[in-house]
Amino acid sequence: MTQTAASHVRFSDLLDVVDGRPRLLPEVHHVPELLELDAEEVLARFKKDQENDFGRVVADLDDPANSLFRFFDDLRSTAAREPGNPFGELAIFKKGELNALFMELHEHVMSHPVWRHPFFVRIFRGDFDRDQLVRFALQYFNQVKNTRQCVALALGRFSGVMDMPYGCLNERVSELSQIVLAQLLADEYGVGSHSLDDYPSLSGLFESTTHIVMYRKLFEGLGVPFPEQDVAMLPEVADNVLIQRLVAGHPAFSTLEALASVGLGMEWGVPEFFTLLLGGMIRFAWQNDLALTADHLLVFIAHVQYDVLHAISVMLATGFYARGTDVVADIKNATNMLMSGRYAMMSGIYRHVFEAPCADLWELDLPARYRVADRRIESALREARQGVAPARVVDGEAYRRKETTPFVFA
Repeated sequence: MTQTAASHVRFSDLLDVVDGRPRLLPEVHHVPELLELDAEEVLARFKKDQENDFGRVVADLDDPANSLFRFFDDLRSTAAREPGNPFGELAIFKKGELNALFMELHEHVMSHPVWRHPFFVRIFRGDFDRDQLVRFALQYFNQVKNTRQCVALALGRFSGVMDMPYGCLNERVSELSQIVLAQLLADEYGVGSHSLDDYPSLSGLFESTTHIVMYRKLFEGLGVPFPEQDVAMLPEVADNVLIQRLVAGHPAFSTLEALASVGLGMEWGVPEFFTLLLGGMIRFAWQNDLALTADHLLVFIAHVQYDVLHAISVMLATGFYARGTDVVADIKNATNMLMSGRYAMMSGIYRHVFEAPCADLWELDLPARYRVADRRIESALREARQGVAPARVVDGEAYRRKETTPFVFA
Protein backbone atom coordinates (compact mmCIF):
# COMPACT_ATOMS: atom_id res chain seq x y z
CA MET A 1 0.00 0.00 0.00
CA THR A 2 1.39 3.42 -0.88
CA GLN A 3 2.04 6.08 1.75
CA THR A 4 -0.68 8.26 0.20
CA ALA A 5 -3.24 5.49 0.33
CA ALA A 6 -2.23 4.48 3.86
CA SER A 7 -2.47 8.09 5.01
CA HIS A 8 -5.91 8.43 3.49
CA VAL A 9 -7.15 5.47 5.50
CA ARG A 10 -5.42 6.38 8.75
CA PHE A 11 -6.45 10.03 8.77
CA SER A 12 -9.96 9.69 7.40
CA ASP A 13 -11.39 11.85 10.24
CA LEU A 14 -8.77 14.59 9.81
CA LEU A 15 -7.96 14.90 6.14
CA ASP A 16 -8.44 13.54 2.68
CA VAL A 17 -5.53 13.08 0.33
CA VAL A 18 -6.43 14.28 -3.16
CA ASP A 19 -3.82 13.68 -5.85
CA GLY A 20 -1.23 13.36 -3.12
CA ARG A 21 -2.21 16.69 -1.55
CA PRO A 22 -3.71 16.82 1.96
CA ARG A 23 -7.11 18.48 2.39
CA LEU A 24 -8.46 19.02 5.90
CA LEU A 25 -12.04 17.96 6.38
CA PRO A 26 -14.57 20.79 6.98
CA GLU A 27 -15.35 19.62 10.51
CA VAL A 28 -11.64 19.86 11.34
CA HIS A 29 -10.85 23.26 9.84
CA HIS A 30 -12.53 25.78 7.55
CA VAL A 31 -9.39 26.11 5.38
CA PRO A 32 -9.03 22.75 3.60
CA GLU A 33 -5.70 23.66 1.97
CA LEU A 34 -4.19 24.76 5.31
CA LEU A 35 -1.13 22.52 5.07
CA GLU A 36 -0.11 24.18 1.79
CA LEU A 37 0.02 27.67 3.35
CA ASP A 38 2.88 29.21 5.28
CA ALA A 39 2.47 30.84 8.70
CA GLU A 40 2.29 34.38 7.30
CA GLU A 41 -0.48 33.36 4.92
CA VAL A 42 -2.41 31.81 7.82
CA LEU A 43 -2.09 35.01 9.85
CA ALA A 44 -3.19 37.20 6.92
CA ARG A 45 -6.20 34.99 6.25
CA PHE A 46 -7.34 35.05 9.88
CA LYS A 47 -6.98 38.81 10.09
CA LYS A 48 -9.16 39.23 7.03
CA ASP A 49 -11.73 36.64 8.11
CA GLN A 50 -12.09 38.22 11.55
CA GLU A 51 -12.54 41.66 10.01
CA ASN A 52 -15.31 40.25 7.82
CA ASP A 53 -16.93 38.42 10.76
CA PHE A 54 -17.02 41.56 12.87
CA GLY A 55 -18.23 43.64 9.92
CA ARG A 56 -21.24 41.35 9.55
CA VAL A 57 -22.12 41.72 13.23
CA VAL A 58 -21.85 45.52 13.02
CA ALA A 59 -24.05 45.52 9.91
CA ASP A 60 -26.67 43.61 11.90
CA LEU A 61 -26.60 46.32 14.55
CA ASP A 62 -27.77 48.79 11.88
CA ASP A 63 -30.60 46.58 10.63
CA PRO A 64 -33.97 47.36 12.29
CA ALA A 65 -35.18 43.85 11.46
CA ASN A 66 -32.40 42.31 13.53
CA SER A 67 -33.19 41.30 17.11
CA LEU A 68 -29.84 42.65 18.32
CA PHE A 69 -30.67 46.05 16.83
CA ARG A 70 -34.06 46.06 18.60
CA PHE A 71 -32.47 44.99 21.87
CA PHE A 72 -29.94 47.80 21.88
CA ASP A 73 -32.50 50.29 20.58
CA ASP A 74 -34.73 49.54 23.59
CA LEU A 75 -31.82 50.22 25.93
CA ARG A 76 -30.95 53.44 24.15
CA SER A 77 -34.56 54.62 24.25
CA THR A 78 -34.71 53.94 27.98
CA ALA A 79 -31.52 55.93 28.56
CA ALA A 80 -32.82 58.83 26.42
CA ARG A 81 -35.71 59.36 28.84
CA GLU A 82 -33.21 60.08 31.63
CA PRO A 83 -31.60 63.55 31.29
CA GLY A 84 -27.81 63.42 31.01
CA ASN A 85 -27.58 59.65 30.57
CA PRO A 86 -24.61 59.12 28.16
CA PHE A 87 -25.49 55.54 27.17
CA GLY A 88 -26.91 56.56 23.79
CA GLU A 89 -23.67 58.36 22.92
CA LEU A 90 -21.55 55.22 22.92
CA ALA A 91 -19.72 54.27 19.72
CA ILE A 92 -21.78 51.09 19.57
CA PHE A 93 -24.76 53.25 18.49
CA LYS A 94 -22.96 55.49 15.98
CA LYS A 95 -22.79 54.23 12.43
CA GLY A 96 -19.25 53.31 11.51
CA GLU A 97 -17.66 54.16 14.87
CA LEU A 98 -17.79 50.70 16.43
CA ASN A 99 -16.31 49.12 13.32
CA ALA A 100 -13.60 51.80 13.20
CA LEU A 101 -12.76 51.12 16.86
CA PHE A 102 -12.59 47.40 16.19
CA MET A 103 -10.42 47.82 13.08
CA GLU A 104 -7.88 49.95 14.94
CA LEU A 105 -7.71 47.62 17.95
CA HIS A 106 -7.75 44.45 15.87
CA GLU A 107 -4.89 45.69 13.68
CA HIS A 108 -2.91 46.56 16.80
CA VAL A 109 -3.38 43.13 18.34
CA MET A 110 -2.94 40.97 15.25
CA SER A 111 0.21 42.78 14.09
CA HIS A 112 2.05 42.03 17.35
CA PRO A 113 5.06 39.70 16.87
CA VAL A 114 3.64 37.11 19.28
CA TRP A 115 1.34 35.63 16.62
CA ARG A 116 4.33 34.84 14.40
CA HIS A 117 6.47 33.58 17.28
CA PRO A 118 9.24 31.18 16.13
CA PHE A 119 7.65 28.39 18.17
CA PHE A 120 4.34 28.55 16.30
CA VAL A 121 6.11 28.79 12.95
CA ARG A 122 8.34 25.80 13.67
CA ILE A 123 5.48 23.64 14.94
CA PHE A 124 3.38 24.49 11.87
CA ARG A 125 6.22 23.27 9.63
CA GLY A 126 6.18 19.95 11.47
CA ASP A 127 9.80 20.44 12.52
CA PHE A 128 9.73 18.45 15.78
CA ASP A 129 9.75 14.90 17.07
CA ARG A 130 7.31 13.05 19.30
CA ASP A 131 9.23 13.73 22.53
CA GLN A 132 9.34 17.44 21.73
CA LEU A 133 5.60 17.43 21.04
CA VAL A 134 5.01 15.80 24.43
CA ARG A 135 7.19 18.39 26.19
CA PHE A 136 5.20 21.17 24.55
CA ALA A 137 1.85 19.55 25.35
CA LEU A 138 2.75 19.19 29.02
CA GLN A 139 3.83 22.80 29.45
CA TYR A 140 1.06 24.39 27.39
CA PHE A 141 -1.44 22.42 29.44
CA ASN A 142 -0.41 24.56 32.40
CA GLN A 143 -1.56 27.61 30.45
CA VAL A 144 -4.85 26.02 29.35
CA LYS A 145 -5.70 24.93 32.89
CA ASN A 146 -5.55 28.48 34.18
CA THR A 147 -6.95 30.66 31.39
CA ARG A 148 -10.63 30.21 32.27
CA GLN A 149 -10.00 31.47 35.81
CA CYS A 150 -8.99 34.82 34.32
CA VAL A 151 -12.43 35.07 32.72
CA ALA A 152 -13.98 34.26 36.11
CA LEU A 153 -11.89 36.99 37.75
CA ALA A 154 -13.00 39.49 35.12
CA LEU A 155 -16.64 38.49 35.57
CA GLY A 156 -16.35 39.13 39.30
CA ARG A 157 -15.45 42.75 38.61
CA PHE A 158 -18.98 43.51 37.42
CA SER A 159 -21.69 43.97 40.03
CA GLY A 160 -24.59 46.10 41.17
CA VAL A 161 -22.33 48.22 43.36
CA MET A 162 -19.78 49.22 40.69
CA ASP A 163 -19.50 52.88 39.73
CA MET A 164 -21.09 53.43 36.31
CA PRO A 165 -22.48 56.52 34.53
CA TYR A 166 -25.61 55.03 32.95
CA GLY A 167 -28.19 55.81 35.62
CA CYS A 168 -31.19 53.50 35.41
CA LEU A 169 -29.23 51.18 33.09
CA ASN A 170 -26.24 50.71 35.41
CA GLU A 171 -27.18 47.28 36.69
CA ARG A 172 -28.50 46.15 33.30
CA VAL A 173 -25.21 47.00 31.56
CA SER A 174 -23.30 45.26 34.33
CA GLU A 175 -25.52 42.20 33.92
CA LEU A 176 -24.98 42.13 30.15
CA SER A 177 -21.22 42.18 30.71
CA GLN A 178 -21.58 39.32 33.18
CA ILE A 179 -23.64 37.32 30.67
CA VAL A 180 -20.99 37.64 27.97
CA LEU A 181 -18.23 36.50 30.33
CA ALA A 182 -20.41 33.77 31.82
CA GLN A 183 -20.96 32.33 28.33
CA LEU A 184 -17.20 32.18 27.85
CA LEU A 185 -16.92 30.34 31.16
CA ALA A 186 -19.74 27.96 30.25
CA ASP A 187 -17.90 27.08 27.03
CA GLU A 188 -14.61 26.65 28.87
CA TYR A 189 -16.12 24.37 31.49
CA GLY A 190 -18.51 22.53 29.18
CA VAL A 191 -21.61 23.36 31.21
CA GLY A 192 -24.79 25.26 30.44
CA SER A 193 -28.40 25.13 31.56
CA HIS A 194 -31.51 27.23 31.02
CA SER A 195 -34.04 25.14 32.91
CA LEU A 196 -34.20 22.62 35.74
CA ASP A 197 -34.88 19.88 33.20
CA ASP A 198 -31.60 20.69 31.46
CA TYR A 199 -29.52 20.73 34.63
CA PRO A 200 -27.13 17.77 34.70
CA SER A 201 -26.99 15.18 37.42
CA LEU A 202 -24.11 15.45 39.85
CA SER A 203 -22.23 12.75 37.98
CA GLY A 204 -22.99 14.52 34.71
CA LEU A 205 -21.77 17.81 36.12
CA PHE A 206 -18.43 16.36 37.15
CA GLU A 207 -18.10 14.61 33.79
CA SER A 208 -18.56 17.84 31.81
CA THR A 209 -16.41 18.14 28.71
CA THR A 210 -14.25 21.07 29.82
CA HIS A 211 -11.35 22.36 27.79
CA ILE A 212 -9.10 20.55 30.26
CA VAL A 213 -10.89 17.27 29.52
CA MET A 214 -10.54 17.99 25.79
CA TYR A 215 -6.84 18.69 26.21
CA ARG A 216 -6.23 15.44 28.07
CA LYS A 217 -7.42 13.65 24.92
CA LEU A 218 -4.21 14.84 23.27
CA PHE A 219 -2.24 13.01 25.95
CA GLU A 220 -4.27 9.88 25.18
CA GLY A 221 -3.19 10.15 21.56
CA LEU A 222 0.42 10.67 22.56
CA GLY A 223 0.38 7.82 25.08
CA VAL A 224 1.05 10.00 28.14
CA PRO A 225 -0.55 8.30 31.21
CA PHE A 226 -2.76 10.41 33.48
CA PRO A 227 -0.32 10.55 36.46
CA GLU A 228 2.30 12.13 34.18
CA GLN A 229 0.08 14.80 32.60
CA ASP A 230 0.38 17.48 35.30
CA VAL A 231 3.86 18.93 35.74
CA ALA A 232 5.40 21.99 37.38
CA MET A 233 5.22 25.17 35.29
CA LEU A 234 8.18 26.76 33.61
CA PRO A 235 8.77 30.22 35.14
CA GLU A 236 7.73 31.84 31.86
CA VAL A 237 4.45 29.93 31.86
CA ALA A 238 3.82 30.89 35.48
CA ASP A 239 4.45 34.54 34.62
CA ASN A 240 1.91 34.42 31.80
CA VAL A 241 -0.69 32.81 34.04
CA LEU A 242 -0.15 35.49 36.69
CA ILE A 243 -0.20 38.36 34.18
CA GLN A 244 -3.54 37.20 32.80
CA ARG A 245 -4.96 36.86 36.30
CA LEU A 246 -3.67 40.25 37.39
CA VAL A 247 -4.98 42.32 34.48
CA ALA A 248 -8.34 40.53 34.71
CA GLY A 249 -8.81 40.71 38.46
CA HIS A 250 -6.36 43.00 40.26
CA PRO A 251 -7.87 46.33 41.44
CA ALA A 252 -4.89 48.19 39.98
CA PHE A 253 -6.46 47.58 36.57
CA SER A 254 -9.81 48.94 35.42
CA THR A 255 -12.86 46.96 34.32
CA LEU A 256 -12.16 48.19 30.77
CA GLU A 257 -8.66 46.72 30.98
CA ALA A 258 -10.08 43.49 32.40
CA LEU A 259 -12.45 43.14 29.44
CA ALA A 260 -9.66 43.97 27.00
CA SER A 261 -7.45 41.32 28.59
CA VAL A 262 -9.95 38.46 28.23
CA GLY A 263 -11.25 39.71 24.87
CA LEU A 264 -8.86 41.43 22.50
CA GLY A 265 -5.79 40.34 24.48
CA MET A 266 -6.66 36.64 24.53
CA GLU A 267 -9.40 35.69 22.09
CA TRP A 268 -8.53 37.33 18.76
CA GLY A 269 -5.18 35.62 18.32
CA VAL A 270 -6.15 32.19 19.65
CA PRO A 271 -7.83 30.81 16.49
CA GLU A 272 -4.77 31.81 14.44
CA PHE A 273 -2.05 30.25 16.56
CA PHE A 274 -4.18 27.24 17.48
CA THR A 275 -4.52 26.74 13.73
CA LEU A 276 -0.72 26.71 13.44
CA LEU A 277 -0.47 24.18 16.28
CA LEU A 278 -3.30 22.06 14.89
CA GLY A 279 -1.91 22.12 11.36
CA GLY A 280 1.58 21.22 12.56
CA MET A 281 0.35 18.25 14.58
CA ILE A 282 -1.77 16.97 11.69
CA ARG A 283 1.17 17.39 9.33
CA PHE A 284 3.52 15.58 11.72
CA ALA A 285 1.04 12.75 12.33
CA TRP A 286 0.39 12.31 8.59
CA GLN A 287 4.09 12.30 7.69
CA ASN A 288 5.19 10.07 10.57
CA ASP A 289 2.31 7.60 10.72
CA LEU A 290 1.26 8.77 14.20
CA ALA A 291 -2.31 7.73 15.00
CA LEU A 292 -3.70 11.08 16.14
CA THR A 293 -7.42 11.52 15.52
CA ALA A 294 -9.85 14.43 15.47
CA ASP A 295 -10.94 13.39 18.96
CA HIS A 296 -7.36 13.67 20.24
CA LEU A 297 -7.08 17.16 18.71
CA LEU A 298 -10.55 18.32 19.75
CA VAL A 299 -9.40 21.17 21.99
CA PHE A 300 -7.51 22.80 19.10
CA ILE A 301 -10.35 22.26 16.64
CA ALA A 302 -12.89 23.72 19.08
CA HIS A 303 -10.81 26.83 19.81
CA VAL A 304 -10.52 27.62 16.12
CA GLN A 305 -14.28 27.28 15.66
CA TYR A 306 -15.61 29.07 18.73
CA ASP A 307 -13.12 31.68 19.88
CA VAL A 308 -14.17 34.03 17.07
CA LEU A 309 -17.65 34.15 18.64
CA HIS A 310 -16.06 34.73 22.04
CA ALA A 311 -13.98 37.60 20.70
CA ILE A 312 -16.90 39.35 19.01
CA SER A 313 -19.13 39.12 22.09
CA VAL A 314 -16.44 40.53 24.39
CA MET A 315 -15.71 43.30 21.89
CA LEU A 316 -19.38 44.31 22.01
CA ALA A 317 -19.32 44.29 25.83
CA THR A 318 -16.13 46.37 25.75
CA GLY A 319 -18.09 48.93 23.75
CA PHE A 320 -20.21 49.64 26.84
CA TYR A 321 -17.13 51.01 28.61
CA ALA A 322 -15.39 52.74 25.68
CA ARG A 323 -15.84 56.30 26.92
CA GLY A 324 -13.31 59.10 27.33
CA THR A 325 -10.26 60.29 25.47
CA ASP A 326 -7.81 57.61 26.64
CA VAL A 327 -9.97 54.56 25.94
CA VAL A 328 -8.09 53.28 22.90
CA ALA A 329 -4.69 53.81 24.53
CA ASP A 330 -5.85 52.01 27.69
CA ILE A 331 -7.14 49.03 25.72
CA LYS A 332 -3.97 48.80 23.66
CA ASN A 333 -1.84 48.97 26.78
CA ALA A 334 -3.83 46.15 28.39
CA THR A 335 -3.36 43.96 25.32
CA ASN A 336 0.35 44.81 25.26
CA MET A 337 0.74 43.41 28.78
CA LEU A 338 -1.03 40.19 27.81
CA MET A 339 0.89 39.77 24.55
CA SER A 340 4.22 40.46 26.28
CA GLY A 341 3.52 37.67 28.75
CA ARG A 342 2.49 35.26 25.99
CA TYR A 343 5.59 36.02 23.92
CA ALA A 344 7.86 35.35 26.91
CA MET A 345 5.96 32.13 27.62
CA MET A 346 6.41 30.86 24.08
CA SER A 347 10.13 31.73 24.14
CA GLY A 348 10.51 29.79 27.39
CA ILE A 349 8.61 26.83 25.94
CA TYR A 350 10.77 26.96 22.78
CA ARG A 351 13.97 26.75 24.84
CA HIS A 352 12.50 23.95 26.94
CA VAL A 353 11.12 21.91 24.03
CA PHE A 354 13.91 22.29 21.51
CA GLU A 355 16.83 22.86 23.91
CA ALA A 356 17.89 25.76 21.71
CA PRO A 357 18.10 29.57 22.09
CA CYS A 358 15.06 31.75 21.48
CA ALA A 359 14.96 35.52 21.78
CA ASP A 360 12.79 37.29 24.32
CA LEU A 361 10.72 40.33 23.48
CA TRP A 362 13.25 42.82 24.81
CA GLU A 363 15.86 41.38 22.43
CA LEU A 364 13.73 42.33 19.42
CA ASP A 365 13.42 45.75 17.83
CA LEU A 366 9.98 46.11 19.41
CA PRO A 367 7.95 49.01 17.96
CA ALA A 368 7.11 51.73 20.47
CA ARG A 369 3.38 51.05 20.18
CA TYR A 370 3.86 47.61 21.79
CA ARG A 371 5.81 48.83 24.81
CA VAL A 372 3.93 48.87 28.10
CA ALA A 373 3.01 52.43 29.05
CA ASP A 374 3.27 52.20 32.85
CA ARG A 375 4.73 49.98 35.57
CA ARG A 376 1.63 48.84 37.46
CA ILE A 377 2.01 45.32 36.10
CA GLU A 378 5.68 45.14 37.09
CA SER A 379 5.08 45.62 40.81
CA ALA A 380 1.89 43.51 40.74
CA LEU A 381 3.70 40.60 39.06
CA ARG A 382 6.60 40.67 41.52
CA GLU A 383 4.17 40.59 44.42
CA ALA A 384 2.09 37.79 42.86
CA ARG A 385 5.18 35.62 42.35
CA GLN A 386 5.76 35.60 46.10
CA GLY A 387 2.42 33.87 46.64
CA VAL A 388 3.12 30.98 44.25
CA ALA A 389 3.50 27.49 45.73
CA PRO A 390 7.18 26.65 45.09
CA ALA A 391 6.41 23.07 44.06
CA ARG A 392 4.17 24.27 41.22
CA VAL A 393 6.95 26.10 39.38
CA VAL A 394 10.32 24.82 38.20
CA ASP A 395 12.94 26.23 40.63
CA GLY A 396 10.00 27.68 42.55
CA GLU A 397 11.93 29.29 45.40
CA ALA A 398 14.11 31.20 42.96
CA TYR A 399 11.03 32.15 40.96
CA ARG A 400 9.37 33.66 44.03
CA ARG A 401 12.38 35.97 44.45
CA LYS A 402 12.76 36.85 40.78
CA GLU A 403 12.89 40.59 40.05
CA THR A 404 13.06 40.80 36.25
CA THR A 405 9.81 40.88 34.26
CA PRO A 406 8.99 40.12 30.61
CA PHE A 407 7.91 43.64 29.72
CA VAL A 408 9.47 46.31 27.53
CA PHE A 409 8.40 49.64 28.97
CA ALA A 410 7.87 52.87 27.05
